[in-house]
Amino acid sequence: MNTINAIEVGHVSKHYNGVVAVQDLSFEVHVGEVFGLLGPNGAGKSTTIRMLMDIIKPDSGTVHILGQPLSDSLKDRIGYLPEERGLYRSARVLETLVYLGQLKGMTRHDAQQQAARWLERVELAEWGKRKLNELSKGMQQKVQLVATILHRPALVILDEPFSGLDPLNIELVKDIIRELVQAGTTLILSTHQLAQAEALCHRLLLVNHGRAVLYGDLGSIRARYTENAVRLDVEGDLDGLTGVHRVEPNGRGVVAYLEPGVTPQDLLRQLVARDIVVHRFELATPPLDAIFIAAVEGRGIEGPEQNHA
Repeated sequence: MNTINAIEVGHVSKHYNGVVAVQDLSFEVHVGEVFGLLGPNGAGKSTTIRMLMDIIKPDSGTVHILGQPLSDSLKDRIGYLPEERGLYRSARVLETLVYLGQLKGMTRHDAQQQAARWLERVELAEWGKRKLNELSKGMQQKVQLVATILHRPALVILDEPFSGLDPLNIELVKDIIRELVQAGTTLILSTHQLAQAEALCHRLLLVNHGRAVLYGDLGSIRARYTENAVRLDVEGDLDGLTGVHRVEPNGRGVVAYLEPGVTPQDLLRQLVARDIVVHRFELATPPLDAIFIAAVEGRGIEGPEQNHA
C-alpha cells in the first residue's frame, strides 16, 4: 500500500486584511481517489486551492504535494482547471492545446498526438482548426478540460468542471474523471453541483467560514446524518407494524421511521410475514445536498422525506 498521500495540508491559515479566509485547516488526499472540496460561496475553497497551487502563500501551516513542498518542477505533474476560465479566444483549438502541452514539458509531437486523441474523446475532433471564440461555452469548457489533463498529470484539480455543460456532456466529463482515476490519477473536485460530487467522490471535505465542517469518506458522513428509517415502495397495509412510530409519504413510496432498538431487518421480517409485496426497501440515507445544508446550518437532517421526492 502506498503510504504517500497525494496532498497533506497541516494547520493552514490565511487572512486578508484581518478577515479569515482559511483557519487552521488540515486534511489529506489519498493517492488515486476523487476528493471533494465543497462549501458555500465564500467558504474558503478557492483560497485553499490557490494555496495548494502555490498561487498564494499561507500565513501559517504546511502544504505538501505528492510527498514534498510544491516546486516548479512538481507543477508539471499537476493539472489545474480554475473556476475563472482563461483560454486565448482568438487562437485555434489544436494550436492552443499543443502550446499549453509544451509549456508542461511535452514534446510538440506528443502534444499533437494527445490533443488529437482527447479532442476525439470529447467529441470536438472536427473543431481543432477553429478559433476558440467560435465555440460555445460548453465546448470551450471541454477544451479547457483537455488542456488540464493533456500532459498526463499525477494530480488533477478541477474547480467547477461542469459549468456550462448540458446533461450529456456532464456525463461525458464524469466518465473521463472515472477513467483518469482508474488509470491512477488523483483528483480534487470542487463543485456546487453536489449530485455530481456524490456520484464521484470517495472522500470529501466541507468547509464553511474557512474551517472544516465535515471530513472523511462519504459513507461514514452519511451514516452520521442517517436516521433509523427505511424507504419503502410496497403493496399492502402498513398499519399496526411493531416498532414503527410513524410512516410518511415519500415520492411514490413512504418512509417508515423506526423506534430505538428496532432494525430494518425486524421491519422486513414483518412485511414478509404479512405477505406484503415489496418493490423497494432501502435505508433512508440523506443525499449530499441535505447533509451539506444541515452541516452548514449546524443542525440535523429534518427527515428523509426531503431527499429525492
